[in-house]
Amino acid sequence: MLDVRRLRLLRELARRGTIAAVAEALAFSPSAVSQQLGVLEREAGLPLLERTGRRVRLTPAGQNLVLHAEAVLERLERADADLAAARGGLSGALRIGAFPTATRAIVPAALVALARLHPGLEPMVRETDPAEVAHALRAGDLDVALVHTYDFVPAAREPGLTTEPLYGEAMYLAVPAGDAPADSDSDSDSDSDSDSDCGPGPGTGESSGQGPVLRAHADAPWITATPGTLCHTMTVRACQAAGFTPRVRHRVDEFATVLALVAAGQGVAVVPQLGVTGPADPAVRLTRLAMQRRTGLAFRSGARTHPAVAAFGAALRAAVPPDLAGSRAAQ
Repeated sequence: MLDVRRLRLLRELARRGTIAAVAEALAFSPSAVSQQLGVLEREAGLPLLERTGRRVRLTPAGQNLVLHAEAVLERLERADADLAAARGGLSGALRIGAFPTATRAIVPAALVALARLHPGLEPMVRETDPAEVAHALRAGDLDVALVHTYDFVPAAREPGLTTEPLYGEAMYLAVPAGDAPADSDSDSDSDSDSDSDCGPGPGTGESSGQGPVLRAHADAPWITATPGTLCHTMTVRACQAAGFTPRVRHRVDEFATVLALVAAGQGVAVVPQLGVTGPADPAVRLTRLAMQRRTGLAFRSGARTHPAVAAFGAALRAAVPPDLAGSRAAQ
């Protein structure tokens, strides 16, 4: 009989590529991971792994077993959800991953609703970059997480995970107020409260006037998020689609700081609707772009009906501001 814990290790190896990465993610020693995978091979009765230098590649039999492992783990999640529902009354920890703007603007109201409806539940929020969510969910470090995708950065399918859409946000080009306006049909706006749906599909934007708006600032210094984040990739790809590569001066992840730098004349930046907070800054001009950021709720496949996951999802949807709720674009 195959051991489900070893199947989980094999699944993680298929995603991460090295035994060291699996060990770090699951808090094992590399030798322990190797030993358990060796036992799994003996249980299977044929080779599951091929070593190529420092990396390990799965054999066809290993790849096929990973597919079965995904199905087994999903069934276990469903079983856990059924048991939780049968126990009645939500209690215990719910580990939540969220990115900063959602943590500030939406999550607090959802937590208040959860506390009122399910006082025995203990939500535990951890700020998590969406790029790290998949590994954290599969490793069991998180139970549920908010993730986002951008136009120009389509989301790759993550085996073993399910994502449900929550809302969409407008995107803005932020420039110093003294800069000459771009010659474009795009609407200029100093308020982030518009609720129309202006999102094209991934990889588009030029046809809606976005290209001219961005190209007008091709020679300006740019402020982006740190490399490796979705926010950074979004800005670079949007500019490249407009025909240039941005000259990055500052790399900052917090949008309030980004806007402060724009106000100080330090460059231009692309920011999402929830990144524009408080009263309009007269030193910053915002131009609506033909692109969106879309936020969804991610969890392990099979966990949709888990009472705690379902309760948090319902609380989140109720907490989405009205100007975002009309933009429920599919992930």
